Amino acid sequence: MKWQWSCLWACCLSLNVHAAEVGPGKDPVPSVMWAFYQKQFLGDAPFVFDERVKLLAPPFAEDARQVPLEIDARAFKGEVVKIFAWAELNPLPKIVDFEPVTGVLPWLSIRIRVEQATPLRAAVLTRDGVWHVGSTLIDAAGGGCTAPSVVRTEPGWEEHVGEVLGGRYPRKDFSRLRLQVAHPMDNGMVSGIPEFFINQAELRGQQDQLLARLELFPAVSENPSLAFDLEGAGQTRLLLRDNSGNQFDASIP
Repeated sequence: MKWQWSCLWACCLSLNVHAAEVGPGKDPVPSVMWAFYQKQFLGDAPFVFDERVKLLAPPFAEDARQVPLEIDARAFKGEVVKIFAWAELNPLPKIVDFEPVTGVLPWLSIRIRVEQATPLRAAVLTRDGVWHVGSTLIDAAGGGCTAPSVVRTEPGWEEHVGEVLGGRYPRKDFSRLRLQVAHPMDNGMVSGIPEFFINQAELRGQQDQLLARLELFPAVSENPSLAFDLEGAGQTRLLLRDNSGNQFDASIP
């Protein structure tokens, strides 16, 4: 009889552990908007709040127009299909849709705008169809999304649109590619200035193979800064396209 109860207890314990692994768990940064965006962006797919997806951002946005955000999903190396990030209380919440294809680690650094204090989310879709959600909170004085562009106040800014500055910096097992693209990234929220922003980007290798694909949204800061972690050597190309059909191409050694 004792043996039967032991088996039953072991089975129940196993089921509870499995449920903890696949269930969504408790929201680490409770938000009134989570259920809405979870349904809108993740649909009916299973998800779990997962500490292995790390979001690094300053606790307070000193400049709400230029907020550094680092998304680290390297714990799922080799299993990541895409990474989708958003700021829940932004008027335009979507930030980036990032697909590391080959030779690019599931890590991304980017600068964003925030309109007010908000939860930030990054959902990582793995090959088993589960979304792993990382979360953090950022405080802000506000106005980052509705502030006029600094780029547009600079004389001759139109002549430099699409210019790319950057370099590749070796690390122990990979190299870090850091880039900045000259572009106002207008989000359409400033009176009299329509949307004008980079919405598509591709990283390609020396043999023109696709390394990573990105879709960018107006929450990305003007003169966007991007960083990627790459495995292997060789020249890298960055191909960009904005919502007005302009295309840009830059090579990084």
